[in-house]
Amino acid sequence: MEVQVGSEESESNLKNGMIKKAVGAFLLVLLFSAAFYPPLQQYVHTPADVFVFESQELALDTPLQVLDSDDAIDVFSQDNQTTLTGAKPGSGKIHLGVAGFPLKAMDVTVLPEKKIIPGGQSIGVRVHTQGVLVVGHHLVDTEKGARSPGEKAGVEVGDMITSMNGKEIKDMSEITGIVQAAGKEGRPIKLKVKRGEETLNRELMPLKAKGEHSYRLGLYIRDSAAGVGTLTFYDPDSKKYGALGHVISDMDTKEPIHVNDGEILSSRVTSIEKGLNGEPGEKLARFSSERKVLGDINKNSAFGIFGTLNAPILNGGWDEPMEIGLSDQVKEGPAEILTVVNGEEVEKFSIEIVNSTVQKFPATKGMVIKVTDPKLLETTGGIVQGMSGSPIIQDGKIIGAVTHVFVNDPTSGYACHIEWMLQEADVDIYQSDTNEAKAS
Repeated sequence: MEVQVGSEESESNLKNGMIKKAVGAFLLVLLFSAAFYPPLQQYVHTPADVFVFESQELALDTPLQVLDSDDAIDVFSQDNQTTLTGAKPGSGKIHLGVAGFPLKAMDVTVLPEKKIIPGGQSIGVRVHTQGVLVVGHHLVDTEKGARSPGEKAGVEVGDMITSMNGKEIKDMSEITGIVQAAGKEGRPIKLKVKRGEETLNRELMPLKAKGEHSYRLGLYIRDSAAGVGTLTFYDPDSKKYGALGHVISDMDTKEPIHVNDGEILSSRVTSIEKGLNGEPGEKLARFSSERKVLGDINKNSAFGIFGTLNAPILNGGWDEPMEIGLSDQVKEGPAEILTVVNGEEVEKFSIEIVNSTVQKFPATKGMVIKVTDPKLLETTGGIVQGMSGSPIIQDGKIIGAVTHVFVNDPTSGYACHIEWMLQEADVDIYQSDTNEAKAS
């Protein structure tokens, strides 16, 4: 009898264990399936904080009902989609739920209405540095052997010489007289050198080469740079503009150029060197014959060049102010770019947003894009040098600019979000009280 009871208890425990395992497995499958249930996915991805411009519509996919909202926002819901419209600048909340039971609160900041005009025009870029840039050393063949005065003085490639003997240096024409005078007098030149964020003091003694009458520094230097790119946008209110989408670096030192001043000029694309795998293509362009100066350059940053236009410039088809799309409004899928591939005609071409990162703080490479337009692929092979700065348009909003090409895949590349270019251009889209709302 005792054996039989033990057997019955063992069998009962075994059954209970199997039932628990079955229930556990069922719950695990249920939980796993729920993770892929579209309404639950939409709920999870419904943002907690949203920014929208006054009079701008923003569609959000959410299965939740709107229970109430503030008067700064107009709300319309239909077929698991909620459309928000900024009614007036300010901050507000939307409460979402099911059957009258609140589940999620969304903070909405309505920004003052702001629209900008997209570019796409090919531009010539000419910048002047803050001083003269050291791009190399060279040896002076003297009676006592070959030496480089600049290298001996501790001046490095990438340094910016901003002052000589107390005189501010703005361009190379100011250097010759100082160098020759110091050489003849046998006195070293007192240099102020900018290296990154540091300012250093150096002394350099010019040397005369055998058989020559002039003195040399033993440095290769440059005071300006030129190239071509694409205008991204301009603000019709302030005439401020942004272009290129990436920093201008010196071709020899690869270091960012510290801009003293400069200008953008009208430019004409003369031909295209098609991009191939491992070898980026290039727009070949020249400054227009009239060399018309379009505006100045006062900043060179990680997001491009910035300044003020002398007058509005037209692109032939997209000259009306356009809404701004912030990074959280960008969607993966179709979009267009505006750029020039022949002459001065701005054209629209199809691309795809492969990936977009919602960014709360400035960062480059916010999007990965791919050219899909057959005409552009045939003409350029994809993204080429000189296309940087081409504005990206999606759903009638300007959302960013082309910045870089993938070397091993010229059809694809990076882009930056437009809000960071606007910030660099000092176009304030987060005005008045909305600054506090954004910081919180």
